[in-house]
Amino acid sequence: MYVTLRFREGPGWAEELGESLREFADEHRAELEKADAEGRFPREVYQAMGDRGWVGPTTPTAAGGLGGGIAEYCFVCEEVARLGLVSPQIAIQGQQWLLAFGTAEQRARYLGGIARGRIVFSESISEPGAASSLKAIRTTARRDGTGWVLSGRKTHVNLGHQSDVTLVYAATEEGLTAFLVDTDLPGVGSVQTTPIGLRMLPTADMTFDEVRVPATAVLGGVGAGLETFLTTFNISRLGNASELIGYGRRALAEATGYARGRDVGEHKVTDFQGIQWTLADAYAELYTSSLARDHAATLADSGEDPALATSLAKMVAVHAAERATSDAFALVGSHGCYTDTDFGQLMQDVKVYRIGGGSVEVMRNYVARRILRSDSLEGLA
Repeated sequence: MYVTLRFREGPGWAEELGESLREFADEHRAELEKADAEGRFPREVYQAMGDRGWVGPTTPTAAGGLGGGIAEYCFVCEEVARLGLVSPQIAIQGQQWLLAFGTAEQRARYLGGIARGRIVFSESISEPGAASSLKAIRTTARRDGTGWVLSGRKTHVNLGHQSDVTLVYAATEEGLTAFLVDTDLPGVGSVQTTPIGLRMLPTADMTFDEVRVPATAVLGGVGAGLETFLTTFNISRLGNASELIGYGRRALAEATGYARGRDVGEHKVTDFQGIQWTLADAYAELYTSSLARDHAATLADSGEDPALATSLAKMVAVHAAERATSDAFALVGSHGCYTDTDFGQLMQDVKVYRIGGGSVEVMRNYVARRILRSDSLEGLA
């Protein structure tokens, strides 16, 4: 449902890529559905997506990506969610970090492999008890000669158990700092956990027990962790918003297709005005959230500060996707109550994104602060 996204190659590019994604999803449908049901990362499908550049929409083509901008990033994420493919969102965030803050050595080591799906990336940020507060992070990094020693625990790490490298946020004397940590280093441990949604990106609890890393592991400078975090997450919210829109579109399309053919006496389900209003309202919210997402993407691609617009886009996309996946049950009735349909799983996927990447409550707090700091609401977004 891209509405006003401005692609570098023009709209024909999106139509061609969308068809390729659809054909690929159809070809791998059985494996994707099995992996989702089992809560398993489908590595071979993921690597095949990487071979086509789809894991790296914003990474230059020379490094294995599509060479696009934020609009292309949004399009890929929306279509991946709509078609039930494995999400590249975590990998894209890793590439954004490397493109914005990585040294030449770090990019040479990781960027191409992550973009091609050959290096699995994870981000070790959340901690037990820290919630959404970066100030509450208890994982530490202390200097040891020319290198660093990391100690601490992380939780809710998507692909933590499968990843080859993880970005660890830790407290140092100079302030919050990000470290690229190879997961095969001594002292790195992971235990896979089972989320209710995004099941092809299983979560893990990660431990770092006196893990020694070189000075070259620091991403973006010692004490620069807050800058690296906000710069990337201000953009990655659009990946979240786009996947939410994709989930909502999928739920609404599947439910509408079913309801059109469902007999109720002498009528079809969709003959009833109440059902039509439900459909119209859900579609309107998805359409509106697409416009908010597109506006934020345009700001980001033009180099303007996108923080408020991306926060709004994530916030409204959550509400639109929750409505669409919930209202799908009004269209399909008891048909949606079984695990051989997608409706229940789509609701759970949306619930994960209500929290992950910045919860709705965090988005609302940020938007409210921006409003209250402004003398006028004009031009805020």
